[in-house]
Amino acid sequence: MINKRLIGTVAESKKYIAGNVASQWVSLCSNVVVMGSIANFIGGLAYDKPQTNDIILLVLTIAICVAVRFVSAKTSSKMSFLSSKSVKQKLRKMIFEKVLRLGASYNEKVMTSEIVQISVEGVEQLETYFGAYLPQFFYAMIAPLTLFVVTCFVNVLSAVVLLVCVPLIPIAIALVQTWAKKLLSKYWGQYTALGDTFLENLQGLTTLKIYKSDKFKNDEMNIEAEKFRKITMKVLTMQLNSITIMDLIAYGGAAFGMILTVTQFECGNIDVSGCLFIILLSADFFIPMRQLGSFFHIAMNGMAASDKIFKLLDIDESSPATKEIADNIDIECKGLCFSYDENREILHNVNMNFKRGSFTAIVGKSGCGKSTVASILTGKNKGFKGSVTIGNIPINKISESSLMKSITYIGHNSYIFKGTVRENLLMANDVDDNKLWQTLEKVNLADFLKSENGLDTIIDEKACNISGGQRQRLALARALLHNSRIYIFDEATSNIDVESENDIMAQITEIAKSKTVILISHRLANVVDADKIYVMQDGNTVESGTHTELLKNNGVYAELYNSQIQLENYTKEV
Repeated sequence: MINKRLIGTVAESKKYIAGNVASQWVSLCSNVVVMGSIANFIGGLAYDKPQTNDIILLVLTIAICVAVRFVSAKTSSKMSFLSSKSVKQKLRKMIFEKVLRLGASYNEKVMTSEIVQISVEGVEQLETYFGAYLPQFFYAMIAPLTLFVVTCFVNVLSAVVLLVCVPLIPIAIALVQTWAKKLLSKYWGQYTALGDTFLENLQGLTTLKIYKSDKFKNDEMNIEAEKFRKITMKVLTMQLNSITIMDLIAYGGAAFGMILTVTQFECGNIDVSGCLFIILLSADFFIPMRQLGSFFHIAMNGMAASDKIFKLLDIDESSPATKEIADNIDIECKGLCFSYDENREILHNVNMNFKRGSFTAIVGKSGCGKSTVASILTGKNKGFKGSVTIGNIPINKISESSLMKSITYIGHNSYIFKGTVRENLLMANDVDDNKLWQTLEKVNLADFLKSENGLDTIIDEKACNISGGQRQRLALARALLHNSRIYIFDEATSNIDVESENDIMAQITEIAKSKTVILISHRLANVVDADKIYVMQDGNTVESGTHTELLKNNGVYAELYNSQIQLENYTKEV
């Protein structure tokens, strides 16, 4: 139950654990003094009346020892807090830094819900492990030995018997450990599965309501919850059974020690004071180890949580890319293949070129692989085959910071953070308010904000207090402030009103005059002015050229474009 790697990882907690153990040991010594004073006082009553000085000395000794124990308890509590604090800070920092190192593609290797659970609940379990279990573990080793040395001066046989009975508790713990480890591993597996299901259903609750699928998902979640309830009941049953066994050993051992001490008294091998002294301390032989047993299950839970944490921390990281994107930002994809599932390839030998300062569009039916290309170009998906270069540098050799600095991605559902408009904009670039207002004017959002609370207008979680069009305009304003050299717009005008779509497309066209723009759009009317259009079908690039050239080819693009125009004209007539 001592994980050397875990303790070594949070090495700064060692001094607090040592301080905690020392405080408890001082408290134990104070208790020994109190019990000795009481035993001597009561033993003296058998031979003579108590003197006033004896009573005063007893009261004074007890008062001092109580004060020492109070200070020791406060110190122990403080050391426990400082130990847990250092553990939480260190481990959460390590988890956060690990996710940052994994980069934008972290979710290819670990689920977001699992990261949330181990960094919150998992670390909380280790807080108890460091703050309570480890100090108790070392104290439980020292306390019986201290009491053994003290009681040996009174009666060796009783001291030896009491000490020999103490190891029966850790033996019982060891017998339970193998079963408990497997059980708690299943518990954490089911816990993360339930958390993943809950998070997904919570995020998609509105969609579930719209399609009246909430009952189906509710039933699905009830199944997961029932599995979690069963494994939780098994854990509680295991804890209750082991605690019962430890209680029988602890109190049975103390009772046996007391009986033996009384027998020694009857044989004349010990006086009244000595007999009382050992009887009063018999339980203290077992209480520390019994307390350790009660922390054992918490520690096992912590160990299961640490396994999950180290599994995350041990995820293989490719050598950090160090190359920077230079002035040449031409993008070239050759023989690009990608699979989310090894049995189903999404992209098949895709070849594309995006010249610096060009306006390039990628079109095609839903599911043809357009957004997958965008994810690869932004570094979100790394497990591709073929070649992707930016400025003749392989994308996997380019540092993520350089990639993020050079490429700005705007999706159809860009994330707007809870806070003020100013806070959302300043994360892109630290500029003054005049620059913020100029940018908001470009996306036609300034008038709306001036009618509200200006740059201090509060945005609720997921921007639910503004319209979809306003949310996309705000995302576009933030993207403009980032001032990168490459912009990727992935269905940035979908699911918004026509006015907002026209405003955003006008701004995209303006950006394309000075930046490299890659536009992914289902609406082909938006790509008419593109310098080059790539048409994708079933993960392949089937056509490429300008709008005019593609219409002349009378191929896939022409068919899609004409059908869309006919549908839009019909809608207008209606």
